[in-house]
Amino acid sequence: MAPRSRKAANGDAADAQAQTPTKTNGASTRTRSLSSEPPATLGPLSVVIPEEEREEVKVNNASVSELKNACDDALKRFLARPDLFRQQYLHTDVRLALGWAGVAVAAFTGLYGYKVEFEKAKPVVWAGLIMYFLLTAMQTLYAYLIEGNIIFVGKRKTFSKRIMTERLTISSQTEPVKKATTTTPAYALSATYVQSASGGKSLLARGKASESRTYHHFFDEAGVMDQPAFEQWVGTLVERVMENRDS
Repeated sequence: MAPRSRKAANGDAADAQAQTPTKTNGASTRTRSLSSEPPATLGPLSVVIPEEEREEVKVNNASVSELKNACDDALKRFLARPDLFRQQYLHTDVRLALGWAGVAVAAFTGLYGYKVEFEKAKPVVWAGLIMYFLLTAMQTLYAYLIEGNIIFVGKRKTFSKRIMTERLTISSQTEPVKKATTTTPAYALSATYVQSASGGKSLLARGKASESRTYHHFFDEAGVMDQPAFEQWVGTLVERVMENRDS
């Protein structure tokens, strides 16, 4: 009887050992699936801005350009904070470089034409004029085709088991009055968010969202901007696109 009892006990132990890897594998599978999800990062609504840091913004309600510029500036102030994103100025730098290059060519051409006799200076002057117009055309095309309506490009790096790079791009425009729905122009935003790792080789998350709201939601009758309401609206849009809930 004793040998049979030992065999039975050994058989039970073997069954328990056979079942253990199954549970371990299941746990490891769940761990891998959770780790594959992109980690949550700090959103704009998590940052509290003290009232004393804000300056009153007042514009002419009759000027759509002033309303849009005020909203663009407020958006950049809100998102380009140490706790959020570092603003990138690539588009501005390219336009400035092309503009200054055109000014330098024009100045050199004018100085050369002044110092050298007209007949001898004509080839250089013509070359300078052609180069100047080319640089001006390149600057205009870059602003229209590449930069477009982009008002903010933000970037930041975070660390969660690996270095991750987040890039936020926001474009804005004024939507004209739609008699069927609104009686005032609307401020429209389009946001794109990309989260990557390994120097951009590994895509972790991507989102895109857009929304518009009439200007009277953010400005009172005197033209004073309600900055907390505007920041709440922008922060909600950005956090939605960061959570990868496309709309």
